[in-house]
Amino acid sequence: MLAVTWQGVHDMQVSEVPDPQIEEPTDAIIKITSTGLCGSDLHLYETLAPFMEAGDVVGHEPMGIVEEVGAGVTNLRVGDRVVVPFNVCCGTCWMCRSNLYSQCETTQNHEHGTGASFFGYSKLYGQVPGGQAEYLRVPFADFMSMKVPHEHADDRFLFLSDVLPTAWQALQYADVPGGGTLLVLGAGPIGDMAARMGVQAGHRVISVDRVAERLGRVKAFGAEPVHLDDAEQAGGVGALVRESTGGRGPDAVIDAVGMEAHGSPAATLVQKFVGLLPDAVAEPMMKKAGLDRLAALYTAIDAVRRGGTISISGVYGGAADPMPMMQLFDKQVQLRMGQANVRAWTDDLLPMLTEEDAFGVDAFATHHLPLTEAPAAYEHFQKKEEGMVKVVFQP
Repeated sequence: MLAVTWQGVHDMQVSEVPDPQIEEPTDAIIKITSTGLCGSDLHLYETLAPFMEAGDVVGHEPMGIVEEVGAGVTNLRVGDRVVVPFNVCCGTCWMCRSNLYSQCETTQNHEHGTGASFFGYSKLYGQVPGGQAEYLRVPFADFMSMKVPHEHADDRFLFLSDVLPTAWQALQYADVPGGGTLLVLGAGPIGDMAARMGVQAGHRVISVDRVAERLGRVKAFGAEPVHLDDAEQAGGVGALVRESTGGRGPDAVIDAVGMEAHGSPAATLVQKFVGLLPDAVAEPMMKKAGLDRLAALYTAIDAVRRGGTISISGVYGGAADPMPMMQLFDKQVQLRMGQANVRAWTDDLLPMLTEEDAFGVDAFATHHLPLTEAPAAYEHFQKKEEGMVKVVFQP
């Protein structure tokens, strides 16, 4: 089959790889009909390169049609239409029973000290072959596979794999009070969707980004757009937002940027340097002394009101970053973060998609491309070119 494979830093290739096979009685094989390109995939494209191996199949936002099921699968039938979450989770361990699916004890990666495995996401998270491919093996298929109706195009349900539950968790963690103000840093796929959800929930939402097209999308859904350049000219995001909130600041901030942040040149240089080292040297450096681009997080800490909440959905990976602990403590800031526990939210979200398109998912993707165009899509997406916000590959 064809699959998108990592071959080196900034080197994604579409390759012929072996078809997946049933390995456990609880497995299923699905034929992919749509699969997303996520902002987190950009971390593999460059920053987390030391944990990748040439030939790794990437991608963690798949949906498709069940092609084959193992002998132990009871809830699925060939022909079922399913969406698959990016967390590889068993559904029965203590963490899963506590709705902490991103910490599944069955698939935790003890060698690297990380949580549950993900599809297509490096040795750090299990090196499980991903979903930017023609076929995918789904472990724990009865629990993992979310059956969806055959009505509507794929885009109506595809984003249950990551975007919708990640944005929803970010909003729940933000815990915005009734009538409160939410600041969303970043208007990429997660920030965009979190802003839409915040508006739907009745909050005042201020969205910050440096790409005009992305700000136009959130404005169309009722968020107040702020261009980062304009904010910097006004003394910074924090100063600008405090001015528009009576001097107090927003009740909550969602950091939907993470370690891809601009404005952190020193950390960017370190990341690029480490990426050039041999893996045996780079891996322990990343895990023990890694640095992140913290511009977005520092902005969140500065902007949030005293006693407010910062919800982090943007991925960070550094282990030795300086944190402004005095400011955090003095402002009595609450921090909530973590990979989305996808299956904790999907049963609530699915009815919102079948009844109406409240979040605009039908038109959410900016590009639908064949799998063969993936290498160019990765490059354009990282550089924020071609108006790319959300890409869906259709094998």
